[in-house]
Amino acid sequence: MFISNTYKRLPIKVKNAKGIWIYDESGEKYLDTFSGIGVLSFGHCDEEINEAISMQIKKYTHISNFFIDENAIILAKRLVEETKKDGTVFFANSGAEANEAALKAIKKLKKGIIISFENNFHGRSIGSLSITGFLNLREQFEPLLSNIAFLPFNDSKKLENFIEKKGKKISAIFVECVHGSGGLDTVNKDFVDVINKYKDIYDYIIIADEVQAGLGRTGEFYSYQNFNLNSDIVTVAKSLGGGLPLSAAIFTGKYKDVFSVGDHGSTFAPNPVSLAAGKTVINRITKTFLDSVKEKSSYLKNKLLTLKKNYPIIKEIKGIGLMLGIEINNNNYSEKIIEYGLNEKILLNVVKGNTIRLLPALNITHHEIDEMLYRLEKVIKKLNSC
Repeated sequence: MFISNTYKRLPIKVKNAKGIWIYDESGEKYLDTFSGIGVLSFGHCDEEINEAISMQIKKYTHISNFFIDENAIILAKRLVEETKKDGTVFFANSGAEANEAALKAIKKLKKGIIISFENNFHGRSIGSLSITGFLNLREQFEPLLSNIAFLPFNDSKKLENFIEKKGKKISAIFVECVHGSGGLDTVNKDFVDVINKYKDIYDYIIIADEVQAGLGRTGEFYSYQNFNLNSDIVTVAKSLGGGLPLSAAIFTGKYKDVFSVGDHGSTFAPNPVSLAAGKTVINRITKTFLDSVKEKSSYLKNKLLTLKKNYPIIKEIKGIGLMLGIEINNNNYSEKIIEYGLNEKILLNVVKGNTIRLLPALNITHHEIDEMLYRLEKVIKKLNSC
């Protein structure tokens, strides 16, 4: 096939896509529940985003970082303002690159132990993989970066004990408030309280990885705002470019001027076409829009909890906003879930072996949610009878 075999691809030849639907070459349509893994907040082929892309292409597609595109300033301003702090933005092309920028800043600012947590996912480049909490992803590429400590997620006592012993040697803590690849678990209050409390004592840097959960996905502009995490650096990507590659590392407070000329760079980021799409995306993330995400989340979650009551195969409903997980009572059903989904013309994504991850378009309608649930229940019913 001439393509590296790094993904288990679905047996569908895509012809086109629109909204929440993907159409194959034979004319069949499939309901897409994961929107390009959270990239397409406004669904496939959104007219406003496509128009912004089209208009920008007619101006220029690339000018290099010897110039500043006006949209970069607009986008950076909004990203910083939403943190409620002063700050600056370094644009990159992917979530891994944004986290690499954060790591590089940490190395410049403060030497020491970097804490990450089990089931955190921060990327697959050498640096970002070094802080990713999946041993099976890391071990064949070791040795990676040194001085990384992995602790259990949401275990406040173990975290507190570790900080009490190593506090002066800790440089940073990476937090993924909602585990996108790790099963949709959300950070709990006690855990955040420990992280915030000892930051005041030991002055370590807190990085909120918002690559998947940010930009309205959880009903707040940034997911950490649901949990009052006192972050210093915020990384965003996925939905930022409206379907095109774009990410950002946002440096706030006393860390806002961490990079000087020549400290870091990117040939392609921020790409003007991606910026034009990104400006359209963030302009539509208003308070009213965020409230609608919360309302649809409540509607969808209540329906999923009803499914849980009716089908014992469902162990737990997890997540927040329109970033929800259906944990199945069997770790060996991943392939069945995908297969049954294809049979019912619904595209399902499974993470951590047994959790169906739902990342629908944020502008999904209630009617479309009902259609998703109708097809999803047929899949769950088949699983329940296995």
